[in-house]
Amino acid sequence: MRVSGDWLDHPGTQALCSALESAGHRALLVGGCVRNALLGEPVSDVDIATDAMPDTVTSIAENAGFKPVPTGIDHGTVTVVAGGRPHEVTTFRRDVETDGRRAVVAYSTLIEEDAQRRDFTMNAIYADRHGTVIDPLHGLPDVLARRVRFVGDPETRIREDYLRILRFFRFHAAYGDPEGGLDPDGLAACAVLAEGLDGISKERITAELRKLLAARDPSPAVAAMWHAGILTRILPGADPRALAPLVHLDAAEPPRWLRRLAVLGGDTADLRLSKTEARDLSALRAALGTVETPAALGWLLGKALALDAVLARAASLGTSLPPGWQAQVQRGANARFPVTAADLMPALQGEALGARLKDLESRWLGSDLTLDRDELLKGA
Repeated sequence: MRVSGDWLDHPGTQALCSALESAGHRALLVGGCVRNALLGEPVSDVDIATDAMPDTVTSIAENAGFKPVPTGIDHGTVTVVAGGRPHEVTTFRRDVETDGRRAVVAYSTLIEEDAQRRDFTMNAIYADRHGTVIDPLHGLPDVLARRVRFVGDPETRIREDYLRILRFFRFHAAYGDPEGGLDPDGLAACAVLAEGLDGISKERITAELRKLLAARDPSPAVAAMWHAGILTRILPGADPRALAPLVHLDAAEPPRWLRRLAVLGGDTADLRLSKTEARDLSALRAALGTVETPAALGWLLGKALALDAVLARAASLGTSLPPGWQAQVQRGANARFPVTAADLMPALQGEALGARLKDLESRWLGSDLTLDRDELLKGA
């Protein structure tokens, strides 16, 4: 079987692989680029596996006029910029020792050993620079069936890095067959070993959750996480019931992970959110319990966050989206409150002025932003 595409034909990729091969080494595309090409998904990152040692990769790259950067030299990875494209070139490796968070590896010259240390069979498929697929672990049927399956024994793979529990669900959300369900052996191993997630850094857990919720439809995977006791381990108190309705409602919108996190609920104190994300999540969750119109939300939150709030609220309440809701959000985002402090001065000053402005703003929002300045100032 062969893979093809602009990503493979890129002059920099072909030249780098050719340089490694001309020096007597193997140069195999591997991982996400091969997997996505087989699935007809977009290819972004290009990874190369080789039997050349990192210092040899660096030397070959420099002699070929490319720019090598030792981005992960401790793990055998050199990023080589060729033809304007970065390539992560990693020496074949085998695990020597693991503790559930990180691995001690040794270099290898065998593709079989390199494949055995990967997480899922769909990520352990290689291709040469001509596109010919090399499948040392016979994972091709899993890819074509969109079946996410651990390499070898699931519990062994998870004990090597407990973050693979979350990656199992994330990869199913991104690439799995939604009708086929999750691999039962993998799911059972994740449930049994869920406690291991307690030793994983909050930054890594947050990064995986972010990617999971940004998938086209993460609801089946998240529901399985909840049933296995994994969702509430990383997000105590979370409830996935509103996620599937939200995915249905937001199908025409770009998938925004924070919107989906908002409807899950639960305690996010252990997640590593930026200040902006924490503020936006708080605003979204507050909006779930309000009766503000889409236009009012547009004015209060801005367009993007208001769109999220309308979608999340409808999913949480089990209601339909209001007619013309997007246009109404836009109207609110463009609106200006028609009263200024100068309109109330000098009769009102200080706290009294602030309180009156707040009252008028509340009346204006309650009118769906329709009252004009004169109507609001009557009796002010």
